[in-house]
Amino acid sequence: MASGYDNFPPGFFDRSDPSDDAVFYAPDRMVTHIDDQAIEEVGRLYTELGVHGQVLDLMSSWISHFETAPGHLTVLGMNAEELAANAMADDRVVHDLNQNPALSFADETFDDVVCCVSVDYLVRPLEVFAEVQRILRPGGRFVCTFSNRCFPTKAIQGWLMLDDRQRMDLVGIYFDLAGGFTAATKDTRLNGMGSDPLLAVFAEKLSQ
Repeated sequence: MASGYDNFPPGFFDRSDPSDDAVFYAPDRMVTHIDDQAIEEVGRLYTELGVHGQVLDLMSSWISHFETAPGHLTVLGMNAEELAANAMADDRVVHDLNQNPALSFADETFDDVVCCVSVDYLVRPLEVFAEVQRILRPGGRFVCTFSNRCFPTKAIQGWLMLDDRQRMDLVGIYFDLAGGFTAATKDTRLNGMGSDPLLAVFAEKLSQ
């Protein structure tokens, strides 16, 4: 798996602020990081894809952007108070994926996994995507949505150098290098005219 990083230039996954993420995310931030129209589009996408069973919301916060709560929602994030405030959540897990990309769930636990406006912060994305593949049931989707909004000091340098189309391609590369997924679908949901842009990249776990 580590050899997959040979595909990227030196420093691609560095950040201008390499300090402990636990310190940065310790203050509660009960705010939204994309505008209302982009939030609605995330929920619309989840509904279109039928993300409604046993779901993990990865790198989550005080709100998950579903139109209707899935059957059982587990939220995983950095701030315990924010996760506690998530009204849709059934289970809450505080975990720093940049410190430890391993997920403490059994194989094939979830029908779907989602990650909203956070994939740009992963410094070990190939391990995280491989872990998501492991905990998904065959045919389950990993749905990544993102915009051009971020905390720039915590986003990886490579992300900051790319435009929106290239960022979609990058997430597609993560799926390819992690292995065990179908070819990724790349979908420009909102182009940023009159709202924040909203991009989606998702793929299914291959059946055994």
